[in-house]
Amino acid sequence: MKKKNKLNRPNIRKLITKEQPKSPISEQYRTIRTNIAFSMVDQELQTLICTSSNPSEGKSTTIANLAITFAQQGKKVLFIDADLRKPTVHYHFQIDNRNGLTSVLTKHISLEEAIILTEIENLWILPSGIIPPNPAELLGSKAMKDVIDKATNLFDMIIFDAPPVLAVADAQILGNICDGALLVVRSNNTEKEELQKAKGLLDKANVNIIGTVLNGVEQKDTSYYYYYGK
Repeated sequence: MKKKNKLNRPNIRKLITKEQPKSPISEQYRTIRTNIAFSMVDQELQTLICTSSNPSEGKSTTIANLAITFAQQGKKVLFIDADLRKPTVHYHFQIDNRNGLTSVLTKHISLEEAIILTEIENLWILPSGIIPPNPAELLGSKAMKDVIDKATNLFDMIIFDAPPVLAVADAQILGNICDGALLVVRSNNTEKEELQKAKGLLDKANVNIIGTVLNGVEQKDTSYYYYYGK
């Protein structure tokens, strides 16, 4: 396991649960975390993916902050960037993306060599690695299942940032082999028909949708309000 190697990047994205853990928005993330736990009382939730209908709905920021809250709770968390087409996790955490999930899936390096320990206690990152020509095939491969099996023996939770549902089939493929999925919806942006179509595609792939996050609702007291519901 490597330690985080900071890089100077112009596209740095702030993580409020790290920078302002006592803020109202951070509290909303903790509420989502609690509701996720209650939604799976009869089943262990160890592998979770986060997706959205379309790009630019806030899924990557949402799941990055949620990964932090689970780590802050004391769980040993591995956060994997499974968006092998437009990865962003390395921007959020300012880490090197030259090696990552694709490197592990193609057996260039081991999982233990690829994961990066962050400054946040209990949180490790597996960035996407180099963008491959065949993302869906890699995510649906036996190698991907082997990575998940190995990770579940090393970590309490494995959290995936997955591509949007309506853009590609990747989220359906990955969601089918995970315990649950979280669907992010942006207020005044996501069309009802698109959301219904995304849910239908996930349902057809037997993905267990445990809830949705309504993102980008402006409030008087906070910039955004995140809501979780089954």
